[in-house]
Amino acid sequence: MPRRVAVVYNQPLSSRYDERGEGKAVAGVLGAVTAVKKALIELGDTVIDVPLSLPVSQVINILRSLDADVVFNLFEGFCGNPETEVLVPEILSQLRVPYTGCSGPVLKLALDKAGVNEVLKNAGIPTPDFQVLALQNMDRFNLSFPCMVKPRNEDASHGLSESSVVNSFDMLRRQVKNVSDSFGGSALVEEFLAGREFNATVLGNDKIYVLPVSEIVYSLPREVPRILTFAAKWDVDSPYYKGTQAVCPAEIEKHEHHLITETAIAAFRLLGCRGYARIDMRFNDAGQLNVIEVNPNPDISPDAGAARQALAAGMTYTQFVEKIIQLSLEKEYNAGKNPSHGEKRQTIPGGHFKGYTRVQTV
Repeated sequence: MPRRVAVVYNQPLSSRYDERGEGKAVAGVLGAVTAVKKALIELGDTVIDVPLSLPVSQVINILRSLDADVVFNLFEGFCGNPETEVLVPEILSQLRVPYTGCSGPVLKLALDKAGVNEVLKNAGIPTPDFQVLALQNMDRFNLSFPCMVKPRNEDASHGLSESSVVNSFDMLRRQVKNVSDSFGGSALVEEFLAGREFNATVLGNDKIYVLPVSEIVYSLPREVPRILTFAAKWDVDSPYYKGTQAVCPAEIEKHEHHLITETAIAAFRLLGCRGYARIDMRFNDAGQLNVIEVNPNPDISPDAGAARQALAAGMTYTQFVEKIIQLSLEKEYNAGKNPSHGEKRQTIPGGHFKGYTRVQTV
């Protein structure tokens, strides 16, 4: 029996990001929406298209009236207000409607990059030394240069550019002011890690699967900071985009693969992620692997990292979408609920795909 799947997403609108030339990231959700809907049709599902826009009361009414077996949650928050990303999973949880991806509390925590760093450090998972700074407390700066300055509460590489890596106090002050003025309040300042950069997509609930690891390989002029800027992700004509390549599977030794996957799993579990998340990591000069970002519900457009890693694991995009839905229905089983048609679907076993690292949760 076909499932009724509601694809819920934020309708791209003009926002404060347009003033910074960063509106492309807002519209990027449509690529994932189109691809997911196509995959669901291939699976034989009935697709319900649900673009959301303000006011919140309208959103609540729309979600309450949904006639769906499961929601495929691609909602990234309303334009210019990333903190509203938690709205859809919070409402759906109250309504006891199964949805893909992570819960509201996880999304809320992950958006606070300083808060995530603190949680990681307290658990013994290495992450860069950091401070939250504004112009009013610059005298408290006590890190070592070079440093990375980024917005504390943004995603999609908003606010990241060549100027984000600073090598002096004057550069630091200018960039803290720039970030604070553009994104509000304060900036997250981290000691910059110059080693190799990797990311891994983790899938699962009680059973954890890690897709093949990707490395971000930079071929940039020596004077240009090797970081994943906004331009590297979204501006196809920029030197950063052309000089930044994701290599998957990463060319790494066995012990490096073990370290990267175990670190990704530890961060995934620590933050309480469910369904799927991407963990970004980087080595420091001493050869220690650090978590630099935890991304619940990352971009799953066909050309994004998560889909690339799924392909390297032997999954078609349609199988990847089906796996994400299966995991959302597993959550319902774990909560003692019985999803409408999930039990009638054939489960894709983790071991079926060549690139999985499978870990049994204790």
